[in-house]
Order: sequence, then C-alpha cells, then structure tokens
Amino acid sequence: MRVSFLTLALILSLGSLSFADSGKAKASLEVLALSATSSDPSESAAAIDQLRSRGQAGLDALLAAYSDEVRGRRNSVTSGGPGDRWPLIAAALDRVAAQRDAYAAGLFWYTDFDQAKAAAKASTKPILSLRLLGKLDEDLSCANSRFFRLTLYSNSEVSKLLRENFILHWESVRAVPKVTIDFGDGRKLERTLTGNSIHYILNEEGHPICALPGLYGPAAFLRELERAHQLSASLRGTTTDRDRETLLQRYHQARLQELEANWAADLKNAGVASPPQRNLSVTSSPDRPPTAEAAAPRAISKRIIERPVLRGTLFKGNALETSGEDLEWAKIAKLYAQDARLDNQSLTLMRNKNSRTYGSADGSSAFQRATTNLERAIAEDTARNKYTFETAIHQWFVEGKITKDLSALNEKIYSELFLTPSTDPWLGLFPADSYTGIENEGVRR
Repeated sequence: MRVSFLTLALILSLGSLSFADSGKAKASLEVLALSATSSDPSESAAAIDQLRSRGQAGLDALLAAYSDEVRGRRNSVTSGGPGDRWPLIAAALDRVAAQRDAYAAGLFWYTDFDQAKAAAKASTKPILSLRLLGKLDEDLSCANSRFFRLTLYSNSEVSKLLRENFILHWESVRAVPKVTIDFGDGRKLERTLTGNSIHYILNEEGHPICALPGLYGPAAFLRELERAHQLSASLRGTTTDRDRETLLQRYHQARLQELEANWAADLKNAGVASPPQRNLSVTSSPDRPPTAEAAAPRAISKRIIERPVLRGTLFKGNALETSGEDLEWAKIAKLYAQDARLDNQSLTLMRNKNSRTYGSADGSSAFQRATTNLERAIAEDTARNKYTFETAIHQWFVEGKITKDLSALNEKIYSELFLTPSTDPWLGLFPADSYTGIENEGVRR
C-alpha cells in the first residue's frame, strides 16, 4: 500500500491538533508508518519527522506496520535480494529511533536534552543519557557505542528494561576519528580509532545520580540498571535537596564498600597474587595530552579491534602488547564470563550485519570464534570498568565536588579516566614530539 503525498499532507496538517478519538490517532500513525518507506524522499521524510515527534509511540507504529519483516530479521539471518524493501524499512526505523540497527532494539532515543527532561518529568522515569564519540544512528560511531547496539540494546531483557523504566537520550561528545585503508585495487577497509562511551543515569531534572562507564556484559548491565532505577525511586521519595544529597552520598559510599569486598573475593577466587592497579585517574595538561596508546588499554573490547590499525600510527612498537597486569585482569575476567553471554537476538544481529561471512554454514566456525573472543573481551571490560572507572566515579559522588554538573562530570571522566580530554583536538593520535617525514606531518585541512 502506498499513501499519496496529498493524503499525507492532509494528515500532517492535522498533526498539531489533539485527537478526540484514539482510533483516529492510531489510524494516523499507521498511515504515517506506511508512508515512511515511500520511494518518494519528500513523502518519507515528512512521515518520519511526524513519527519521530510522537516518540516511542511513533516508533512502535512503524515496528507494527512491518512486524513480519522485523520479526524475520530478529530471528534469522537474512540476505537481501532484488526488490528487497528491507533497506527502506531499516532506514526509516533508524531515523525515527535515532539509533542504528533500531529494529533489533525497538528503543526510541531523544537527541534534544530538554525534550528528554520533559518526557522524564511527564513519566516520572529517570533518564539514561549516553555520551559517545560520533553518532548513535551512524554505523561508524565509536567502537564501544557500536558494541552497545550489538550486545546491550539488542538484548531482549535489556531492551525491555530500558523501554519500561527509562527515558533514553544520547549526545555526541565529539566526532570519532576514522581511518580508511585503501588497498589500491578497489578494496577498502574502514575503521574508527580511540574514544570511549558512558551511560549516565539522571533524575528528571537532568542531574547525575550514577554512571556506567564503558562496556558491560548484558547481565551485569541489567543489574546496574535495576540498581540505578531503585536509586532513582528512592530519591523521588525525599522532600529536600539536603535529603537527596545525603541519600545519594550514602548510596555511593555503600557501593564503594561493596566493591571493595567484591574485589577481595574476586582476587581470591581468581587466584591473583599480584593485584593489578585500580587507580587510573590521570590529570593531563593541554601542552602534554595523553597519547592514544595510553588511552587504548582502557577499553579492552575496543582495543582488540583497533590494535592492528592503531599500531601503525604509533611510534612505540610494543605500546599495545600484553602486560603482566593484563594477564591478571584476564584471570579476574573469567569470573564474569556468564555476565558477558550474548543472547540469540544479539547474535542474530551480529550475523545479519555481516551475512556474507557469517550467514552461511561455512561461516559458522569463524562466527563462533569471533563470538568467543568478543565475549571474553566484554567480560574483561566488565571487571575493569567495575573496579577502576566505576570505583573512581563512586568516590567522586561521595565527595560531591564535581558530580552535580553533568557537563563538568563528563569532562572530568573523559579527561582523567578515558584519557581523551576535549583540550586535545587530535585525541592522542598526533604527539607533538613525533616526526613522520610526511609533508606537514600528514595533516590535511
């Protein structure tokens, strides 16, 4: 079915009016959903804008209109062919949701912070606000945000909890560095380098109450989200700013104590004799910013896929080699293997994103190896983030010096923990004391 542009224009002209009859409102969403995949760009763009203005309801209408196609993609590996309408459907879903591969998650994301706060106040839900390099609705956002889409948002339990209990928002911290390797025969490889991502849990006013830095396994992410939701509900039960601040500090102090006890138990259970360093906070200066090789080890999943390219940009050949501390972290990570297990919906999304390689029977063994390596890396990220970044952030909340202002907190985390301060426009990829022999050191403007 294809709705004419005139029909759509009539519907859009009524879009600002309230619908007295809910059946008419539902019907209008259905018409918009069908128009969103029109081959006429102006018609589809107008419908998509209207669906997006309706929030989660608009996305749900689009998902319902193409439920068979969405269900098929979520449950099986599918390769497109001539006449396949899936690219139009997927593109419309991504634009309404403001997330790449939105069909797998079914989550609506605000990109306007004021709108997210208004939705949070209306629903009395906390805000889950993602900060990332690049954009969540683009394929080449930073590596960690790509893994969020693949392993967290697409997870059936995670997506259900996010949808029911949080208002979702994302904001780009800065553009993500991209590298293209041209093999000279028509083949090219595209990759991203450096950067990290973080989820903040905010109250309805947009103030931070806790944070989840980096990548966690799905089960661990679920636990932290449930904990954050309970904290949000407790804070709503307070009546004064002082009471809220006291409760927040007590919560983070209790989490610090809990993490210390867990650390001791994990060291014992993992058989670690020489505990790795946990205090990773580093204060940099504009004239000597952290290098990319210093930042890379702070996100294991990302480092694995970026290491081959990043090595070619560095002057210290062994900067990214495995250290003794890495071996100890790997022991601890084995305790988090179950937390990192990916569900079938996530695995199907991963295969659909590379169906040429992993969609056939011949690709099964390669996919299994890739999945095993990814889950192992996620388990290590979970352990490292919990005991390093998260511990530091809990301590900052206890001290209450920087955490009331989201922008200041985010700057501190990206500068001191992620080692990618906003003062360095090169993200550690252009050290001042290097020499390449390339004209203007390879800088092109």
